[in-house]
Amino acid sequence: MRRFWAAATAVALCAVGAAVTEAQAVTTRGAPAPIAWGACTEGSLKTQRAECGFLSVPLDYAKPDGAKIELAVSRIKATAPADKRQGVILVNPGGPGGSGRGMAVLGQHVPKQAGAAYDWIGFDPRGVGSSKPKLTCDSDYTGYNRPPYVPSTQEIEKAWHARTTAYAAACARAGGALLDHMRSEDTVRDIDRIREALGVEKISFYGFSYGTYLGQLYATRNPERVHRMVLDGVVDPGRVWYQSNLDQDIAFDRAIKVYFAWIAKYDSVYKLGRTAAAVEKLYYQQLAALAKKPAGSIGPAELTDVFLQPGYYVFGWEETARAFSAWVNDKDPAQLKRIFDENHEQTEGADNGYAVYLAVQCTDAPWPASWKKWSRDNWRVHRKAPFETWGNAWYNAPCRHWAGDAGTPAEVDGSKAPPILLINETLDAATPYSGALEARRRFPRSVLLEGIDGTTHAGSLFGNACVDNTIADYLAAGTLPGRVKADRSDKQCEPIAKPTPLAPTAKNARPSLTERLLLQGAIDR
Repeated sequence: MRRFWAAATAVALCAVGAAVTEAQAVTTRGAPAPIAWGACTEGSLKTQRAECGFLSVPLDYAKPDGAKIELAVSRIKATAPADKRQGVILVNPGGPGGSGRGMAVLGQHVPKQAGAAYDWIGFDPRGVGSSKPKLTCDSDYTGYNRPPYVPSTQEIEKAWHARTTAYAAACARAGGALLDHMRSEDTVRDIDRIREALGVEKISFYGFSYGTYLGQLYATRNPERVHRMVLDGVVDPGRVWYQSNLDQDIAFDRAIKVYFAWIAKYDSVYKLGRTAAAVEKLYYQQLAALAKKPAGSIGPAELTDVFLQPGYYVFGWEETARAFSAWVNDKDPAQLKRIFDENHEQTEGADNGYAVYLAVQCTDAPWPASWKKWSRDNWRVHRKAPFETWGNAWYNAPCRHWAGDAGTPAEVDGSKAPPILLINETLDAATPYSGALEARRRFPRSVLLEGIDGTTHAGSLFGNACVDNTIADYLAAGTLPGRVKADRSDKQCEPIAKPTPLAPTAKNARPSLTERLLLQGAIDR
């Protein structure tokens, strides 16, 4: 799925061999050595006096005495009295490819001091961030000078085939043996290895977005090891991953129409059209115009990517609308470029998140080998949902040539799992609401909280009291709303509120999405 995470950051390349030679010793066969903790040295982790360390795990769990890799782990200890403590809670921000070591700070955002009862554990999954090795393939791949996404000519289609094939080949060279051991099931085994290294019988788990799939797999495989589990932005476990992307295309098209309607509501501010239909028409007109003549480095692919952020979150709505207004009304693309650059770093190793995303999604389950099927399915969806469909298709197209062997989808069966909390907004585009309902069916003791008619993806602990207090009560005492008999959500909350824009002349704009995530501690930069 396209950027299937709550927040992530990209980092630099490190070869597999380096991780093998630097790996920590293993005390006995199959048992991990304790993590050697030291002070974290960067970002919010340093500010919060977190501890950081590395855990050695097998590259291939079928060969526990073979090559090792290292996972970067962080910890912020519980501050509650000893008799009030609840153990450890691991956090995953999603992706695949999201860097989670900085997520140990999440506990401070849980209301009612409920987070203080836990040791919060962040970790960079295998191949990600500060873990060793770090998978990167081509740092410039997600930058500028890309063809339009919609393959309206044979030349455009050939160009994308060449790009995606070359990227898969670059990853084959960079990843080597790692690519055969990047499935979600490998990460689930890593999570349990972290549990063992921490010396605890049970863990709690907080997963955003793709992290909810890891949570479902862990609870299926180790139900007796689960204390509490919060899954926000719930992945459909039955549509991994080709079908999930097609579902996502339709959901993003619906979400962006909600955003167009919001822009139209504030036409006095943005001057982009008085109706949702007018704003939508203008957007597609600008895509067509940029295909003929880019605005500097901003072409149709870049504009689509800029607008993709409002499809995920309400937090950046004003920022994107101001940037689009500046382009349409003043022919100034600078703000569009700034937003694109914030979300598409072009430094060495900047493709780490994307490379790991592919490494997982391309091997969790088989992808269609026939381009005819890809083409037929994506043109069919594009006709009714044109906003994101072809961008998403090319995002995943390297899977057609991926070097790692694809496995069969893992079974998800929550019949033995303890009560868990599921969270989803109704119009979440990245993880459509239907997936939350499917997870609820598979986990008969789960409870689903729905943000009614909201479009924000994985937005818990962002200040919505109805949602966040429910999380706090559950983490503090295991208290959950009652489960209804019907096939629907069990508790309903208002969604994260849509912003009210400041006047065009106001000097103090609301924080951008990136700024919000930095403030929350979800990104370390």
